[in-house]
Amino acid sequence: MDFTFSEEQQAAAEAAKGVFAGVAPDAVPSPAMTPGAVAETCDRALWARLADADLLSLLLDARYGGAGLDAVALCLVLRESAKVLARVPLLESCAAAAAVQAHGGEEAKADLLARAGRGEIVLTVAAHGRTGHDPAEQAVTARQDGDTWVLDGVQTAVPWAYDADVTLVPAHTETGRTVLALVPRGHEGAVLAEQFSTSGERLGELRLESVRLLARDVIDTQGAWEWLRDLLATGTCALALGLGERVLRMTGEYTAKREQFGFPIATFQAVAVQAADRYIDLRAMEATLWQAAWRIASGAPGPLPAAGDVAVAKIWAAEGVRRVVQTAQHLHGGFGADVDYPLHRYHAWAKHLELSLGPAAAHEEALGDLLAAHPLA
Repeated sequence: MDFTFSEEQQAAAEAAKGVFAGVAPDAVPSPAMTPGAVAETCDRALWARLADADLLSLLLDARYGGAGLDAVALCLVLRESAKVLARVPLLESCAAAAAVQAHGGEEAKADLLARAGRGEIVLTVAAHGRTGHDPAEQAVTARQDGDTWVLDGVQTAVPWAYDADVTLVPAHTETGRTVLALVPRGHEGAVLAEQFSTSGERLGELRLESVRLLARDVIDTQGAWEWLRDLLATGTCALALGLGERVLRMTGEYTAKREQFGFPIATFQAVAVQAADRYIDLRAMEATLWQAAWRIASGAPGPLPAAGDVAVAKIWAAEGVRRVVQTAQHLHGGFGADVDYPLHRYHAWAKHLELSLGPAAAHEEALGDLLAAHPLA
């Protein structure tokens, strides 16, 4: 197996490192000290810098001003963004734009893609469902009424809902088919209510009451939602990996300086063994991430559908990032809870990523269903 990245993918990662180099993880109030959202909006200045560096159009074709790269390149950029807890809808907007490009109609493409790649508009995806436990497409119904579609239902915990100009909403029809609706912010019948993440970011409950959309604003291509969901889950794994790598580095730096009995605690066997275990977690998270991203990017066949590799990656990401931040808290002692030290922020973000798009148990169940449906020889 060759994990070597192409020159274009490496260039995207290097550009991301340059953009994120000056980002401070504690630029907003601590979520531990803020009853509501840590900020009213995403980091708009950073969003503009990402647009200037052409990192918002990575997955778009050249005719929309993009670089025509793949899921691997996006995950490399996301990995860097998580190291500094970048407060931007990079995953959601890029993934939504890629879904419109791959499965949307020509009018939607012309209207959204070039502007999204330039950072002029923000896209997001309502992928949580009503409770977070049931499939997101089951939370909203879609029915055709003449030349329009009518949507009813509730999607909770929509990321960056108040920043997004358009939200992609999965919905199910009476025949069991899944469609993706492009719902503009403020559209008649679409109402937002505030919710808050463990990371302190403002989410949105999107309530749809007889929302009417033209056919051009509904993607009814078979498999479009499943493809988008897999890309979002894989991107979440990339965020978890980047966060975990930064946390383990912070832990190494701290334990190398913190002395007990006249010696750095990093030299104690109990400390070294715990750190080594978390390093192994990160390497497993990395290997499964690139396998999933490669399957999505290449469309290569395998013993299981690509969703199987995505499930494995999300299981490792959810459990791995939780173990990494828990060990970091333990080895940092009281500093882990100090609101003037950034580790508690990483812990809060890790919990959000662990549960985003389903915890490990949900993906273990999905993997079991895939194995039952596709027995391995």
